[in-house]
Amino acid sequence: MNHNDDAPAHTSSKSEETRLFVFLIVFLFPILSVALVSTYGFIVWISQMTIFGPPGPAG
Repeated sequence: MNHNDDAPAHTSSKSEETRLFVFLIVFLFPILSVALVSTYGFIVWISQMTIFGPPGPAG
């Protein structure tokens, strides 16, 4: 039985943390931002086609 149960199983090095940070900042956050804005635009577009109609005065 191993008596080092309170030690973390994997200690990440500084270079791994730096690579993860760069991945998050350069790739993940921009992709998530574009996906979020695109989803919102798609929802607005579909709702205008089906429920609310185009913006502006009715008439």
